[in-house]
Amino acid sequence: MAASMIELAGVSKAYGGGPAVRDLDLSVAPGAFLALVGGSGSGKTTTLKMINGLVRPDAGRVLLDGAPLDEAEPHHLRRGIGYVFQEVGLFPHMTVGENIAITPKLMRRPFAERRARALELLALVGLPEGHAERMPNALSGGQRQRVGVARALAARPRVMLMDEPFGALDPVTRSALGAEYRRLHEQLGLTTVMVTHDMTEAVLLADRIAVMAEGRLLAEGAAGALTRSPDAAVRALFETPRRQAEEVRRRLDGAA
Repeated sequence: MAASMIELAGVSKAYGGGPAVRDLDLSVAPGAFLALVGGSGSGKTTTLKMINGLVRPDAGRVLLDGAPLDEAEPHHLRRGIGYVFQEVGLFPHMTVGENIAITPKLMRRPFAERRARALELLALVGLPEGHAERMPNALSGGQRQRVGVARALAARPRVMLMDEPFGALDPVTRSALGAEYRRLHEQLGLTTVMVTHDMTEAVLLADRIAVMAEGRLLAEGAAGALTRSPDAAVRALFETPRRQAEEVRRRLDGAA
């Protein structure tokens, strides 16, 4: 059996209001694309932050490529994990190129190397080279999100963590960027964990889906298998995109 790239073993985390994650066991194989889905407060984002080392579990262990996360040097950890989130968080006083190159700069890479890496990544995410000199406020939301992906890839991470990365975008841009990221995931051999509320997005992009509720893992597996889950709540979650697609088709056929 192949070793896991990411493993959470008996992980729990509580905040003042109560438990956020409870006794979570979850493994992600190298090269896999896992979507974390569930309602608000189900523990998805807390789980993602524990994988990134931003939040420490109260119990259990998080391992990255077999090594305990709490034993890793924070700066080494950050270089091996890319993080993309909905708000993007580009530095407004820096150009696009400078934003992308921020991690290589912190790693004390020479300017020429940082510049070359920024231009390489702009091309990889489908933006013209000239965008390197633009300021973030001159870009559209979709372009800023592409820059956010490029910045996360700058240190050549093995793992990408994504928290509702396309949630604030219009449907056309969201669909296009999702497909583009899936291409990059495969091209670069990444291991990706993505939090999303959109079941259709999860089904279209991920190899496997983990369903969470009230901090617990209800089910994990391929989408097709989860539609046959013995858990009624899991089955209902997967019926939603199917019902929506059927209703859209019915209305479009009626309009014709």
